[in-house]
Amino acid sequence: MRKILVTGGAGFIGSNLIYELVSQGYEVTSIDDYSAGLKKNEVEGAEYINLDIDMVDNLDNNFDICFHLAAKSRVQPSFSDPTEYFRVNVNGTMKIMEWAKKNNVKVIYAGSSSKHHNPSDSPYAMYKFLGEEVCKLYKNSYSIDVEIARFYNVYGPNESLDETHGNVIGIWQTKIKKGLPLPIVGDGNQRRDFTHVYDIVKGLIKIAFSKVSHSDGWELGTGMNYSVNELYDMFNQKFKTKSINIPDQKGNYKLTLRENDDMISKLDWHPEDRLKTHINSLKL
Repeated sequence: MRKILVTGGAGFIGSNLIYELVSQGYEVTSIDDYSAGLKKNEVEGAEYINLDIDMVDNLDNNFDICFHLAAKSRVQPSFSDPTEYFRVNVNGTMKIMEWAKKNNVKVIYAGSSSKHHNPSDSPYAMYKFLGEEVCKLYKNSYSIDVEIARFYNVYGPNESLDETHGNVIGIWQTKIKKGLPLPIVGDGNQRRDFTHVYDIVKGLIKIAFSKVSHSDGWELGTGMNYSVNELYDMFNQKFKTKSINIPDQKGNYKLTLRENDDMISKLDWHPEDRLKTHINSLKL
């Protein structure tokens, strides 16, 4: 049995990943400082440790694989707290890589599709980009077994409903519960590659247990996208709600779409378009 560490394991993606790993019989430990992670996301059968990423050296040293998901997420909040985003997303990644180097652990790093835009558009984009560069440094200079998995607009069970740190689908659910109109940033024509967390989990596991290495990073997107206006139409069909346009925001990219098919051609990963089904399944 392989022993696996998941950083940020009480969060959205981490909790879904741990559920699948435990169901497959792996021994899983989570570290999370619970600044965003939730106790209700904990999965029976996994071990949970309340620990800041800076303290990773306090762990036992017998892990085989680390899924490094712990990070400060979302673009807009990063403008108001760039120092903390740097501490967690860059310095925290350095801590993980040093720990992995000392203990011979394979690392799968949660990258971001924002890498394909100008990293200086936001602290979040810059620090996730620098996190990737730290991983590449340790891979090339220290021969650490590390793979980068870039996420595209993830949604699904356990997604954050926080109006500051949630994604658009989570924020809109909260607005509907409050009886408020759904905010559409700018003209709503920006397009997003919405990827279900189940497909993200399948992709992460394929990357972790494959011997195939990527010279850059694995792209975990569906390869199709929808505009925010199209997303609103799906919500409106389900919930009969209103919308309101709000001013455009810094770092609001016009388009995200999976950059290549390497996950499909090299790792036999086949994501599904589950967006409308997910929205129709929501019970608010």
